Amino acid sequence: MSKPWTPESWKQKPVRQLPTYPDLQALAAVEDELKNFPPLVFAGEARSLRKKLAEVAHGRAFLLQGGDCAESFAEFHPNTIRDTFKVLLQMAVVLTFGANCPIVKVGRLAGQFAKPRSSDTETVGGVELPSYRGDIINGFDFDAEQRVPDPQRMLKAYSQAASTLNLLRAFAQGGYADLHQVHSWNMGFVASGPQGERYQEMADRIHDALAFMEACGVTSTNTPEMGRTDFYTSHEALLLPYEQSLTRVDSTSGDYYDTSAHMLWIGDRTRDPDEAHVEFLRGVANPIGVKAGPTQTPDGLMRLIDALNPKNDAGRMTVICRFGADNVEKHLPEMIRKIEKEGRTVVWSCDPMHGNTIKSSTGYKTRPVDRILTEVRQFFDVHQAEGTYAGGVHFEMTGQNVTECIGGAFEVTEEGLSDRYHTACDPRLNANQALELAFLISEMIKKERGNGAAIAAVS
Repeated sequence: MSKPWTPESWKQKPVRQLPTYPDLQALAAVEDELKNFPPLVFAGEARSLRKKLAEVAHGRAFLLQGGDCAESFAEFHPNTIRDTFKVLLQMAVVLTFGANCPIVKVGRLAGQFAKPRSSDTETVGGVELPSYRGDIINGFDFDAEQRVPDPQRMLKAYSQAASTLNLLRAFAQGGYADLHQVHSWNMGFVASGPQGERYQEMADRIHDALAFMEACGVTSTNTPEMGRTDFYTSHEALLLPYEQSLTRVDSTSGDYYDTSAHMLWIGDRTRDPDEAHVEFLRGVANPIGVKAGPTQTPDGLMRLIDALNPKNDAGRMTVICRFGADNVEKHLPEMIRKIEKEGRTVVWSCDPMHGNTIKSSTGYKTRPVDRILTEVRQFFDVHQAEGTYAGGVHFEMTGQNVTECIGGAFEVTEEGLSDRYHTACDPRLNANQALELAFLISEMIKKERGNGAAIAAVS
């Protein structure tokens, strides 16, 4: 029997990756203020996402989850939000059109402000300061004053998240996501490359199909689904004082929801079932993701799933695998077999980013695109061999024309990383590289679903 849960029960558990605030009274004042703010998302929206993820878990849809590694205050701009949303729409339409599969779209947006760190401090030129933990906690500049954790930053993060969500809802429901706009989602610097040309050809075919449907009387006016899309937000639930302050009781169901995002996940560093982050998330009814890296064991994953989803509800749990291209075949099959043997229902998703980070010869942290693509292929191949469903992908990307990951169709080189290396934390795929990933995934889903249909026909 699990112990009774409250939004504060995590405070009785060991906790990792939380900052040390020097002024606890100031922290309490900010928490009290946040508790009186309106929710950023609504319980009904989170329930809707949970239903869609249940479809993914049963092999009838696919999860596309992507966005910034860490949102920043300095780079907050409506064009940045628009371009990231635009690339996610492009990727979704590539997957939908190529694989004939509904796509569940979830952004790493409107809340992805905090980042776990491998060390509490960093040293530069003999000076030791607290590590940068994301704009919701402290400043990026290597400055003693900037690196002091400041609870007031939570209020700014809330404000930015609210503005971002407002714009995302307008884009998703106000006509921007209409399939008739499919050509306009192809940005100039993407359109001139091979992925852009491939996308343009697909968009032409979609345009012809829409013209045929309109001739038959099916339009965005009488079929609203053609003119809008459902788009959800997610982030790592790392800064627990912020997450607790935005947790509310849903008046319809009586359940607790963390209203900071539709979906939340636990990172590889904070996934201990006996510690604070798991304790907090076991009590909220949102869909939950858990990162599973090379150090996770099948038994450990089972303990985690049992703690977070004891009723085995479909759509509640997403296992986000992040092994690295060299480790997928070593670890994933055993995990799948354990979960299948125990009869648990989960969404299996692939994070091909975090296990493939290297340091370039020029000193930049980067990720080779070929290793990212390799991990995705291996993820699908293992699931095909095990007879299970590869249900999603989770990646860090931006709609901007950055040079942070090496390789891809435009062959970003190690020497070229410095051209437009803008990330505050981890290297992200640019729009071209993200589209390249989408075409690969489309082919893999099509193959996977074709095999599934063949198996069903035989049985």
